[in-house]
Amino acid sequence: MSDQLDKEYLAKRQLKRGSAGWILLAGLGVSYVISGDFAGWNFGIAEAGWGGFAIAAGLMAVMYLTLVLSLAEMSAAIPAAGGGYSFARQAMGPTGGYLTGLAVLIEYALAPAAIVIFIGSAVEALLGFNGPWVYAAFYLVFIAIHLAGVGEALKVMMVISGLAVIAILATAVALIGDFDTSRLFDVAVTDAAGASEFMPMGWYGIWAALPFGMWLFLAVEGVPLAAEEAKDPAKDVPKGIIGAMIFLLFTALLVVFLLAGAAGADAMSKSAVPLVDALNFAGHGTLATAVNVLGLAGLIASFFSIIYGYSRLVFALSRAGYLPKSLSVTDKRKVPSRALIVPGILGFLASLTGEGDLMLAMAVVGATVSYALMALSHILLRIKQPNMERPYKTPGGIVTSSIAFVLSLLALTGVYAYDPRAFFYTLVLFAIGAAYYFLYSKNRLVAKTPEEEFDMLAAAEADLAATV
Repeated sequence: MSDQLDKEYLAKRQLKRGSAGWILLAGLGVSYVISGDFAGWNFGIAEAGWGGFAIAAGLMAVMYLTLVLSLAEMSAAIPAAGGGYSFARQAMGPTGGYLTGLAVLIEYALAPAAIVIFIGSAVEALLGFNGPWVYAAFYLVFIAIHLAGVGEALKVMMVISGLAVIAILATAVALIGDFDTSRLFDVAVTDAAGASEFMPMGWYGIWAALPFGMWLFLAVEGVPLAAEEAKDPAKDVPKGIIGAMIFLLFTALLVVFLLAGAAGADAMSKSAVPLVDALNFAGHGTLATAVNVLGLAGLIASFFSIIYGYSRLVFALSRAGYLPKSLSVTDKRKVPSRALIVPGILGFLASLTGEGDLMLAMAVVGATVSYALMALSHILLRIKQPNMERPYKTPGGIVTSSIAFVLSLLALTGVYAYDPRAFFYTLVLFAIGAAYYFLYSKNRLVAKTPEEEFDMLAAAEADLAATV
């Protein structure tokens, strides 16, 4: 590209700067994840018993905390809309960057499709109808809100997330008086290796429960995708993602301990709506009805925010030339409209399968691959570019990111232990995406390195500002 073409190209691909401070970013992180507190995680108790699941969830909490601390450093040093893809590209070159971005894209494309199926089930329970028209309506409404502008979208998301958080806190307060430790261990002990009253399905159960432990934190890593729209990326993104993670650790503790302790681990292992069932068991019927409604808000919050996440990732991959370049064109509101609409159509088509559990398991495979590559990126950047300016530094340095790397690989194998079909289906998607890169887009990249792309973007922004 000529310099003039570079500036014209990037001038059409600008996001709205300064739209989000750290509190909005922390809210975004909570919003990504909050639906996982309402349902899904509890099926890990069926795989491992309460104690075994508590171990699995604890391991995943350590994985996410160490990953978040690593991402906080990289997001402050490399404040780009691509998040993990941008970090990996800086550390491992164009191929490593694309493969990381592809893994995140699989996670973020399939998760909304799965969540909208769960939303459909919640709507059916409340209003008596479900199906493709419900899925289509939610995709249309929430993509339309995003098209109105990032500031407006994030504020709507904060309100929805707030309602979901109120439901969790109200449930916790109501159930504290009903907590009984003996109810945590009412799952029958099997003859599996290592089985005991604490971990009735033994060591294999803990392994198979790892993906469900992830549901308590899945997608919090998406906060850096908002870096180019933050007011002060070097400060706001690290504070936002760490703040979100700390809050999510708190809500995870509340639901994992209090629900099983109030209603019994065995009952929670089979529940489609664990907060509601635990409240009904404890005799809080009125609150259970309110939480059932607010549980829909939790699902909507995650659905809404992950749509934001996939749009920014597709925007970044497209702007760099990895995906078709037309997907990164922004409108007059600086919104990547095509990056919102096209993946939304694909997600809606995926939702028509009705297999929400399968798609969530596949999303977890994509997530764990991306976590390993992002943690590896932190390690390589520390080794290869020790003098890079780092406004925030990860406590523990490479040791911290190495823990995230090892645990992410362990979590990846856990999906195979739980659902080999999801594992292999995701590998097929990964192979198709890799073939597209090696056979087509590899030779059509806009810039050879992230630094070159950042320099081009800065020049285009300066020219645009001078004309305003």
